[in-house]
Amino acid sequence: MTTASPLGGIFTLRGTSLVLKRIGYGAMQLPGPHAWGPPRDKNAAIAVLREAMALGANHIDTAEFYGPEVSNQLIREAIAPYPGDLVIVTKVGAVRGNDGSWLLERTPESLTRQVHENLRSLGLDALDVVNLRLGGRQGPDDSSLAEPLAALMRLQRQGLVRHIGLSCVSPAQFAEAESMVNIVCVQNHYNLVHRIDDNFIDSLADKGVAYVPYFPLGGFSPLRSPVLSDVARELGATPRQVALAWLLQRSPNILLIAGTSSVDHLRENFAAADVMLSPRHLAMLETLR
Repeated sequence: MTTASPLGGIFTLRGTSLVLKRIGYGAMQLPGPHAWGPPRDKNAAIAVLREAMALGANHIDTAEFYGPEVSNQLIREAIAPYPGDLVIVTKVGAVRGNDGSWLLERTPESLTRQVHENLRSLGLDALDVVNLRLGGRQGPDDSSLAEPLAALMRLQRQGLVRHIGLSCVSPAQFAEAESMVNIVCVQNHYNLVHRIDDNFIDSLADKGVAYVPYFPLGGFSPLRSPVLSDVARELGATPRQVALAWLLQRSPNILLIAGTSSVDHLRENFAAADVMLSPRHLAMLETLR
């Protein structure tokens, strides 16, 4: 469900009244390197968040384990009191070790604690959307998510979680989850050259479920290609903008949360909404898959 918008259109999360502009902001890069510890420049991090709001974003993706706690506290300091249309999406299912390691933790007790930690650090009484982080280092698997999802559903009934999404999940896990509760979004690894979820995205679009690609620009291995550079040059855009524009044109249910700690890169990312790829450009980019 999309209409013309300065930020690439809008999308209404299924079964909700939440209307999201298709370009939002991902807060993973606000803390220090590898999402660990405080930012190198706190004032710069706060400036990025405020600029995202000034550019018109109305959804932010975050997590208590970014920092940990750092990104949530920066969001609260920079933006609270929150605008009425702002949707904050957080995730649970992982914690950080004392050495900065990423540890999956999905027991009902831990998930309950993680939700309360997000509420406290963000200064909220309820979380708009909570993504249940599943899978492992190698990506999604097909293990049952019934127990952790049931824990989130209990928190939803208590009014602490308004809506539930999934992160790093397989189509089979989505089907299991959908049989239990309304799932409003899926957040998986996807970009111009990492396209395992092509069929999954199409099936979610048919159901009206948002798909939010993480690492839309390649993550720790930024996208680079002579073809990408050639298309960007022809359009008077940057390769980053072309990669993001491709996602916007790939499917109307794709929402972008490209993260950055730079105001200049933030503006560059948001300007991707103005880049229109022709059929010839799309055919050129198709050779990268």
